[in-house]
Amino acid sequence: MLAFLVGLLYLVSGRTVRAQDATGSRFFCSAIPAGADPSCSFDPNGNRVQSTSPVEDELRNTILQLRENILQQKETIVSQQGTIKELNSKLARCEAAAEDSASRSRGQSSRRKDYSKNTMGDLPRDPTETIDQLGKTMQGLTGRLENLEQLRANTSAAAAGAGGNAVGPLPAELRELLKHRLGALEGQLLRKVAELEEEKSQLYNETAAHRQRTESTLTSLLERITELERSNNAFKSPEDFKVSLPLRTNYLYGRIKKSLPEMYAFTVCMWLKSSASPGIGTPFSYGVPGQANEIVLIEWGNNPIELLVNDKVAQLPLSVSDGRWHHICITWTTRDGFWEAYQDGERLGTGENLAPWHPIKPGGVIILGQEQDMVGGRFDATQAFVGELSQFNMWDRVLRPVDIMGMANCSSYMPGNIVPWIDTNVEVMGGASKAALEICEDRMFEP
Repeated sequence: MLAFLVGLLYLVSGRTVRAQDATGSRFFCSAIPAGADPSCSFDPNGNRVQSTSPVEDELRNTILQLRENILQQKETIVSQQGTIKELNSKLARCEAAAEDSASRSRGQSSRRKDYSKNTMGDLPRDPTETIDQLGKTMQGLTGRLENLEQLRANTSAAAAGAGGNAVGPLPAELRELLKHRLGALEGQLLRKVAELEEEKSQLYNETAAHRQRTESTLTSLLERITELERSNNAFKSPEDFKVSLPLRTNYLYGRIKKSLPEMYAFTVCMWLKSSASPGIGTPFSYGVPGQANEIVLIEWGNNPIELLVNDKVAQLPLSVSDGRWHHICITWTTRDGFWEAYQDGERLGTGENLAPWHPIKPGGVIILGQEQDMVGGRFDATQAFVGELSQFNMWDRVLRPVDIMGMANCSSYMPGNIVPWIDTNVEVMGGASKAALEICEDRMFEP
């Protein structure tokens, strides 16, 4: 009986289950490990079962890609935060440099006020170095900005490819903040650069004006010195000066600016002092085209003083190499070539047949201190005069002995009617110099 009842119950239960299979679906629940992805299948032992559904695979790949994008966005945010800190540090240094430049500018402005009282002070400093430093900073910031823009573009492209709408708002806000800060920093730097450029322009203008004033002052001084050197007021009277030729060279000499006309007689007088040995050299020479030795007075080596007219020679009985001032005069006339030689007012010698009937040619050059081998040049150092010359005068006639004596004893002064001894008529070359001299007073104090 008991066995019958159990069989009956089993039969009824089997029908019920089949009826449920015919009328509805059945659900099975399975336990999964904690922290596991619910989309993945697991067996009763907790092992993951690989799904073969394409939809599940696509969702799983999308989730993994979004997770990677989120990690990349976190890294980008951290990098951008570091960049912002660096930019803030750069901005602080730029502002400090700008304040330092402004303080230097104020210091330079105070110094420029002092310089207005002293035009020979130091020039203001040029802010080029500060501008170059800011320019390098701007280039560095521009490069960083370009890198951030490239990074932003790459990030945007990656987010768009991975459906980045879920993480887009945060990077966009950060980028806007960074762009705003960079724009503000760039604007400040540009303003600082513009201010420094303006200050540089002002300093340049002030420096140029300072330099111009200095050059103008120096030019005025040079003109004044030149004027004093050339002015007749440099000496007590136009004839009270001497020409000094201290060395035996071929480049120290004096030059008479006035030339000679054609002459049939002449008288040359001068004061000279020399102690050169052997021979005092050439006190003066007159050369014309075709004849460099038209008129020459020379003492060369151990020879006596010689007078050359048209390269013809006459020896003169003069002796002036004792280091004292001596007054000498030479006269010549084309008639019979007659000549006279005076020393300190006394006639020491005469002669004739010195280039008789030869007229002195015009248009030549008179050189003091050198013998000419060509007109106005090609000097020989061994023939150079060493000493001092003064009151070189020339006439186109033969002077009377009384006139020569009057000049020698300082009782009278006669300027030459052809070549007078005046400051403006004599120029010195090669290191020769002119100095004030009152010959008669100077002779009184000679030993």
